[in-house]
Amino acid sequence: MTTAQPGILDPIPRLARYLSFSQRPQVDVSAALAALVDMVDGEELVLGIGPSLALHLGCDVDGLRVFPARVGAGFEVPSTPAALWCWIRGSDRGDILHRSLQVQRAVAAAFVVDEVIDAFQYRNALDLTGYEDGTENPQGNDATDAALVAGRGPGADGSSFVAVQQWVHDLELFESKPAGERDDIIGRRCSDNEELADAPESAHVKRTAQESFEPEAFVLRRSMPWADEFGAGLNFVAFGKSFDAFEAQLVRMIGAEDGIVDALFTFTRPVSGAYFWCPPLDGGRLDLRLLNM
Repeated sequence: MTTAQPGILDPIPRLARYLSFSQRPQVDVSAALAALVDMVDGEELVLGIGPSLALHLGCDVDGLRVFPARVGAGFEVPSTPAALWCWIRGSDRGDILHRSLQVQRAVAAAFVVDEVIDAFQYRNALDLTGYEDGTENPQGNDATDAALVAGRGPGADGSSFVAVQQWVHDLELFESKPAGERDDIIGRRCSDNEELADAPESAHVKRTAQESFEPEAFVLRRSMPWADEFGAGLNFVAFGKSFDAFEAQLVRMIGAEDGIVDALFTFTRPVSGAYFWCPPLDGGRLDLRLLNM
């Protein structure tokens, strides 16, 4: 039975670790990918395949492409592609560490870990600004329809495309602003999460209102806060049946359509951006038939 990797649709975990890998030059990746097939359960370990790896295998996964670099007024949205992406989910930091080390050992001959981001759930799924993240997430069947590929046949159905960005917040700057100005940046009241009827056009909620696009641009967000000795912010993760909805939101956020830039850019900035294809499971095992595996 073909299914999605269940971690895509499950609620965010208490703790997580994100791993991004680049491919070693001129190596056979088949043994490493075979090891991942045995390790990935899709629940505690969600796997994504980058465009460069698919091309290396001579495969054209329909819809998989490179994250588009964008430039706005005074800021950049970078593109930082990777070959592999792992989202390790759990509630015990030690267990997550050991699973991370197992993954790295299993693929070490073919892939180099480029980035490790440890993330966590803040209170009841809040961003570190104190505002709720993912309020407008689709639910139930709507979430499945937004996040998963359907109607394309075995090996594709149940898969998902994921956009990943690490955002670095200037929390001191944000917290120095009056409460009303902070609400206007987000477009919601922090106190009760109610949307502001008179929010400015630059408010994040207005810039990314999923039902306001034609066609509607729904994605399933599974973002989590991160923090280390160098900074803090949000690891943005959005699953979709394609990248079209995410890209429609991104174009509007940077003001490419009407010159109105999302107010988020007044206190936070993305430092990475990558696209991955998350294969389905077949009988509980990772289904890589589209990669000829």
